[in-house]
Amino acid sequence: MTPIRKSQSQPILQYSHLPSSSTTTTMTPSPTKRFDFHLLMTETMRRLRAPTTLCFVFLSLLLFASFSLFLSRNALSDTDFQFLPVNIRTRSIDPDPISNAVHEEVNDQHSHASNVSSIQDSLIDSVSILLPEWEVLVLVSTPLAGDPTADDYTCLYPTNDTSQASFLGVMPFHNQTAFRCLLPDNRLRHRLPFPQPVLTRSKDKDMPPLNIPAPELIRCKCLVYESFSTEDDVVLFVKGINVRQGINKSPSELRCVFGDYTKNNSVRTAVTSSAQEVFRCHHPNLTAVSSGAEGERIKISLEITQNNRVVPSVAYYAPWRKLENPKPKSLICATTMVYNVAKYLREWVMYHSKIGVERFILYDNGSDDDLKSVVNELNEEGYDVETLLWVWPKTQEAGFSHVAVYAKDSCTWMAYVDVDEFIFSPSWLNLSQPSNQLLKSLLQGRKSVGQVSIKCNDFGPSNQVSHPIEGVTQGYDCRLKTEQRHKSIVLLEAIDFSLLNVVHHFNINVSYYKKRDLGLDDAVINHYKYQAWSEFKTKFRRRVSTYVVDWKQSVNPKSKDRTPGLGFEEVEPKGWPNKFCEVHDDRLKLLTQRWFGMQTPDGDKMAWQQI
Repeated sequence: MTPIRKSQSQPILQYSHLPSSSTTTTMTPSPTKRFDFHLLMTETMRRLRAPTTLCFVFLSLLLFASFSLFLSRNALSDTDFQFLPVNIRTRSIDPDPISNAVHEEVNDQHSHASNVSSIQDSLIDSVSILLPEWEVLVLVSTPLAGDPTADDYTCLYPTNDTSQASFLGVMPFHNQTAFRCLLPDNRLRHRLPFPQPVLTRSKDKDMPPLNIPAPELIRCKCLVYESFSTEDDVVLFVKGINVRQGINKSPSELRCVFGDYTKNNSVRTAVTSSAQEVFRCHHPNLTAVSSGAEGERIKISLEITQNNRVVPSVAYYAPWRKLENPKPKSLICATTMVYNVAKYLREWVMYHSKIGVERFILYDNGSDDDLKSVVNELNEEGYDVETLLWVWPKTQEAGFSHVAVYAKDSCTWMAYVDVDEFIFSPSWLNLSQPSNQLLKSLLQGRKSVGQVSIKCNDFGPSNQVSHPIEGVTQGYDCRLKTEQRHKSIVLLEAIDFSLLNVVHHFNINVSYYKKRDLGLDDAVINHYKYQAWSEFKTKFRRRVSTYVVDWKQSVNPKSKDRTPGLGFEEVEPKGWPNKFCEVHDDRLKLLTQRWFGMQTPDGDKMAWQQI
């Protein structure tokens, strides 16, 4: 508070010495030091009122600011989450611009629980990331004692609040065990910063409060979340750098950072490509960044050279190693990102396997249904289905880029189609049986073809009010008249170095390969997009595409990614069962009945129905 200063024009009061109480002599003001009692009281009261008034104003502003902050925090949504990169200062040790060590002086806010584990043996060293809808992703890098599926785990916060932790699985590329819990809906959501929890077994949840400072929850909107090493380089997956579609930061403005950037053994290498959330850079000199200790984990991150800032990271570097006994290379594979699709998966896998897909690679976005058991059943029946835990929200394009490098040595062609999409050709209608050569026939042509695009027909609810137990190909038979967008089957070696992709098709190396667009008489994809309301709202609550906004936000109301007539609330539009029905189309329905229909004691069933 600014002290009150005397004005130059303010009168200076001068007082004569007052006699003691025992003195009876009458006091007479001196001619030069006249005492005005009224003036004295007025000045005294003025001086007392000034700080009191200022204090009152200050307290009022403080209360108003606190109330406003409470309201703003209470209104936080997942789109507000933005975690800025950590500030660092770098000092070059090696002048080599491609691989030189840097010295960083920074307080690392993201390594968790080394100071916590000394309090209770039951606390587990972990790091946590705040996801949309108040979900907290907890990653454990050290091996857990016992079977994580057999124990109950709890997220314990510094306030001693708890929430149940659900085991998601093991991250396949960095061997991190993943759990998911909720940030408790109380004071924790209304105060900043949001603290990271520690993971503990539920049987130990009655421990005393931690009473120690906790690191801030890492925000998922600015984060290095995955990395993958190829023989020639390292592919890094990063949120928060290229945030607008079609606008990418120049590789020259970035560096990959290997190692603990709080220590002296960090190494950085040049970035060679920057597109969407995918960045490619050179391998580091491993001897410069690794101590050679058994089980050592090398952190990898991304530096913005303009202001020497390093993006927070939960990813680790793993040098490339050639597989000793690789599987025979499949001609055609199929991939997609999935969430709670157990009820659809058998139909999708069995159908596409019969027409030529040899291997299926699913990027699991954190499913909590029976997906794992369905996949196990399919593999036991002879199908080749692989699931990779990919918990990162709104990263569909990044996941497609990832599989393009991950599967390049095991798949020749990759079909990028979702589990509600079925490839179909009108020329197959007279076939009594499917053939594993049908898809291959769509890819035949000149050797220079690197990508085949197939248009989509979008089907509506077709009067269904719940998931049809006989399958989507049987339950939905009414669609829009005009085809919508397209999906692609891509030759993996033809994909452009940047790995850039949009709406299920890639940029390809146009110097060597061409794109081929199939006509509707050649092939079409039946996209069972607008299903029964109970199924549709679950799907569209978790839109996985990077640049598609949440359907509940009042943004881009005319976007083609929005469902016509849906609005912004999770309320079934009037007449939903009959919407998007302009053409009755039962061609694939009748074809699959012929190919997969069975007679059982309980009546006619489809091959993918559980009997």
